[in-house]
Amino acid sequence: MKCPYCSAPDSRVVNSRPSDDGASIRRRRECPTCARRFTTYERAQLEPLMVVKRSGPREAFNPDKLLRGLTLATEKRPVDPALLRAFAYGFEDEFGLSEIPSEEIGRRAMTFLRPLDDVAYIRFASVYREFDSLERFIEEIRGLKDQDTPGDPPEAE
Repeated sequence: MKCPYCSAPDSRVVNSRPSDDGASIRRRRECPTCARRFTTYERAQLEPLMVVKRSGPREAFNPDKLLRGLTLATEKRPVDPALLRAFAYGFEDEFGLSEIPSEEIGRRAMTFLRPLDDVAYIRFASVYREFDSLERFIEEIRGLKDQDTPGDPPEAE
């Protein structure tokens, strides 16, 4: 595999182990040229899940793209990156169909983020729902507040 740091054409496997309950293999690799290490994941690719975009075209589902969006939403928040990775890379297995609208991916990501962190949820929702005004932000925040039950103890800060 090509080194992501120096683009050397080859790397050697230092360690391999099953990941995601055996659904993939995690490999630690080392570049013989620059001596830097990096991780790769290998998983079986059956029929790819196709994403139907809002504007109509279809493209293959890319868990890295979903993970990137989740990571941006949770940046500097107390959310375990392993949870994000498990959600993004397990998404295809959970869905079970050959096509999914991009809106459904967004809805499921928001459902996933909501119990984890309110701020991450709002960040993701602002991009997914394309908030165009401060009022839309305020509406969404009020909706979050209204969903909290009155008997809940206040969260520690």
